[in-house]
Amino acid sequence: MDTKFQWRHKHLIGLAELSRQEIEFILDTAKGFEEFSTRSVKKAPTLRGKVVVNMFFEDSTRTRNSFTLAANRLSADVIEFTKTSSSVNKGETLIDTARNLEAMGVDIVVIRHSAGGAPKLLSRSINACVVNAGDGFHEHPTQALLDIYTIRQVRGSLDGLTVGIVGDIAHSRVARSNIYAMTKLGAKVILIGPPTLMPAGISQLGVRVSHNLDEVIEELDVINMLRIQFERLGGNLFPSVREYSHFFGLTVDRMKRAKKDIVVMHPGPINRGVEIESEVADGPNSVILQQVSNGVAVRMAVLFLVNQATAIQINE
Repeated sequence: MDTKFQWRHKHLIGLAELSRQEIEFILDTAKGFEEFSTRSVKKAPTLRGKVVVNMFFEDSTRTRNSFTLAANRLSADVIEFTKTSSSVNKGETLIDTARNLEAMGVDIVVIRHSAGGAPKLLSRSINACVVNAGDGFHEHPTQALLDIYTIRQVRGSLDGLTVGIVGDIAHSRVARSNIYAMTKLGAKVILIGPPTLMPAGISQLGVRVSHNLDEVIEELDVINMLRIQFERLGGNLFPSVREYSHFFGLTVDRMKRAKKDIVVMHPGPINRGVEIESEVADGPNSVILQQVSNGVAVRMAVLFLVNQATAIQINE
C-alpha cells in the first residue's frame, strides 16, 4: 500500500471515475481487513459510534448481508431499511426518506436501487457518505472490487490477463464496473454473449466483443459467468433457456478446452444448469465462494475509507 496516498472520496458511486491508483488503494486496504474472518473476536473499533443504513430497494442476499457484516465488524450501528415496510410505500421520495434517516444520525448510506443514477442523486442531496450497492444497469462497484480482489489473490495481478465476461451484458451493472476497473488494471476484457444481450457501442470502452464462447475460451485466464436477469428482460431476447445454455453455458465439456488454471467466477445468484453447470461451479477452478468471502473485507475497506475521507474534510 502507498502510505503517502490519501483517500479523499466521501462517496463511492462507481469505478468509472476512479484511477488505477485509487482502485488499488481500496484493494490494498481490504487486504488489511481480510484477517478479521479468522479472528476469535471479529471486531475493530474503527466505526464505533457511526451509523450505517442499508437502503435496499431491490432484493439482495450476498450484497446486503455482506455490507451488514462489514459494518458490524467495524463496530458501527446498522439500520436495515426495506421498501415494503417504509414510508416509500406511502409516496415518500427517495430524497425525503434519506434526509429523514440522516436526521436520525445516519453517517453512511448504502443504497441499492433499480434506477441508474439514484446513488449519485442521493450524494448531492444529503451530507452523509453514499455507497452504491448497485443502481439499475449502471454500476455495482463493490462487486467488481471483490472480483478483482479475488483474481489478485489467485493470480497476483491483472496485468496481462485475459478476462472473459459471459452472458447478459446489456442488463449487467456488474459487467460495467468490471470493465472500468479491469481495463485500468491492465487486463484485456472480452465480452461474450448473444447480440441481443450485448449493448450497442460497448466496444468503445476498450473491450473486445465475441458472440461465440467456443472461439475464445482457450484464450481466457479468467471467466466470469453472469446470471441471465430474467426479471429485467423485455421480450424474447433468445429462443430458449436451453439454447442459451447450449451456446453460452460453462459446461464440463467446455472446461476441457479451457486453460488448466482458468479462474471460474460468478457474481451470484447462480442459475445452475443455465449459465454454469454445477460440476463447474463447485469444481477446483471455481472461486465463487471465495468471492463471497472477500466481499466482506472489500466492503469493510470501502466503509472505512469513505468515513475517513469525511473526517479529513472536517479537519481541513
